[in-house]
Amino acid sequence: MPLQPGLRAETHVVVGPDDTAEHVGSGDVPVLGTPRLLALAEAATVEAVASRLEPGQTTVGTRVELDHRVASPVGARVTIEAELTEVDGRRLVFAVRAAGESGAPVADGRIERVVVDRQRFLARVTNG
Repeated sequence: MPLQPGLRAETHVVVGPDDTAEHVGSGDVPVLGTPRLLALAEAATVEAVASRLEPGQTTVGTRVELDHRVASPVGARVTIEAELTEVDGRRLVFAVRAAGESGAPVADGRIERVVVDRQRFLARVTNG
């Protein structure tokens, strides 16, 4: 099936010590670190299209815009959603949102990925 806008996925995290800004090196406070939030958002984008890719294809990240608006302490449950909003050839654009248990916004943004042939991509990376 072709890739088309509307494909979605979500992931959840209960913020633990390994998810904090202190742990990932992006700050010195025990709240969900932005790099960890971004990794979760990217994982949701990957999941949103994984079942629709041709055999041998994968996606790679190319651009990120992320506004991390609210701190989430250890123990907080955060839901991260990704929705494919645009398909332009091999370029995929996703809207990403994160919300706390009450549904209050934690973060939002946009992630772009490109569909590539996994073997060709890896050959270019390893052969320079």
